[in-house]
Amino acid sequence: MRDTARGATAPRNAILRGDCIEVMAGLPDASIDLIFADPPYNLQLRGDLHRPDNSRVDAVDDAWDRFDSFAAYDAFTRAWLAEARRVLKPDGAIWVIGSYHNIFRVGAALQDTGFWILNDVVWRKSNPMPNFRGKRFTNAHETMIWASRAEGARYTFNYEALKALNEGIQMRSDWVIPLCTGHERLKDAAGEKAHPTQKPEALLHRVLVGCTDPGDLVLDPFFGTGTTGAVARMLGRDYLGIERDDGYIRLAEKRLAGVRPYDRSALEVSTSKRAAPRVPFGQLVERGMLRPGEVLTSVSGKAAKVRADGTLVADGVNGSIHQVGAALEGAPSCNGWTYWCFRRDGKTVPIDVLRQQLRAEMDERPN
Repeated sequence: MRDTARGATAPRNAILRGDCIEVMAGLPDASIDLIFADPPYNLQLRGDLHRPDNSRVDAVDDAWDRFDSFAAYDAFTRAWLAEARRVLKPDGAIWVIGSYHNIFRVGAALQDTGFWILNDVVWRKSNPMPNFRGKRFTNAHETMIWASRAEGARYTFNYEALKALNEGIQMRSDWVIPLCTGHERLKDAAGEKAHPTQKPEALLHRVLVGCTDPGDLVLDPFFGTGTTGAVARMLGRDYLGIERDDGYIRLAEKRLAGVRPYDRSALEVSTSKRAAPRVPFGQLVERGMLRPGEVLTSVSGKAAKVRADGTLVADGVNGSIHQVGAALEGAPSCNGWTYWCFRRDGKTVPIDVLRQQLRAEMDERPN
């Protein structure tokens, strides 16, 4: 039964057993911050695939990846996306990953369902499986679609954090990350891959650092062996997984039990200055941090007096800290916070220091 009561919350840090559409139908409206979905690819495999030495490739041939037709796959896709959109918060977003077999159909369904596509991101595998038959290009990438719940939604995007991850360079939409191998690849009792499409933790790390904040709830409706949950737990996010395969659930539970969250002090990420609380210059005057009549100076030697209403006056020009700075420099614009300084204890200090003090006080206030 669907829970749509006002204020209802979804479970956190749990794996729900069952079909994703049926389970999502029981979740409250607008209860999820982010969805990461790795749905069936509908590979339409015909027979086994072998290497040149005649050894069999462990390809995706599980029952969960088989659909009778494109129409059946499309109906399934529209159904789970409709529930996904319902459970997302108004400022929530979704990431869906797929191959060329399904991602274009998923993209159309996303738009038809009402999502607003923000980016497509190419995950370029640095160690792809070769094309053994030599009849096509080596399939070296998968595509992820990032979409907000609706056009104009205020989704989370930690731009500065992703830029920091990329050594100070703006994060691009092509990500070079290796396939999940080695110690990270989960194995079954026979020593074989436990899941054919296990994603690397590095991929989820980038998504969650870039598009969630600590404490957010991340839903993975195709949980598999729990990569989304493991990374969410490490990063101080909460997870909710949906999975119908008991074997995968057991593996995921064991994996999650061994995950230790990072120290809380390590979870803070770089933020944009635009995301910081707005502090009007007048608040500095109201709080007595600067006094009416006090003189501010610039690096270029210009001077202006602070007025009681938070404006400045200099050489017959009056206005905001930005307007007066621009007028004195004959420039079209000026960032007054970095342009103006004041004197304290014999030292020249940028007024932006006072703004940061006020922002720090705001952060310390109880919620």
